[in-house]
Amino acid sequence: MNKTPPPAEFEPEFVQGLTTIFEEKVVFNQVLGLKILKILPDRVEARIDMKPQLVGHFAHNRIHGGVISAGLDAMGGLAVMAAIGARHMDEPPEQRLMRFTKLGTIDLRIDYLRPGIGEHFTIHAEVMRLGSRVASTRMEFRGADGKLLSTGAGAYIVS
Repeated sequence: MNKTPPPAEFEPEFVQGLTTIFEEKVVFNQVLGLKILKILPDRVEARIDMKPQLVGHFAHNRIHGGVISAGLDAMGGLAVMAAIGARHMDEPPEQRLMRFTKLGTIDLRIDYLRPGIGEHFTIHAEVMRLGSRVASTRMEFRGADGKLLSTGAGAYIVS
């Protein structure tokens, strides 16, 4: 069976719709200050700027581990949304954006490799496997210098 390769990029209205859902409708992402940098069919990227409300260790001005975990989880979910959107390119953007109502995290693993100290951080995520019911993802949380600070792996229900 020949599978159509994912598109190189999405329509602007699909990207804008996902960005609006992610940055505005998921209010907790506003608390984190999560900003989308890139939404491609095979990977997504976002940024979190450090602010006093995100400090987990006051003496070192280190970002809280919960912020890292929540950011990685959110980006894993966004990567799944992008992969689902790419799978259904035959549908109009508005219809694809309605497919995400049942998406939810069912498993999440975070490895904290280095302290999260810096002015901003980037988060990258990609889908390793998109099944009919469950998607598996891999995520990275990096410092402003590109150094890997934390990694994540998640499973998400998609149906």
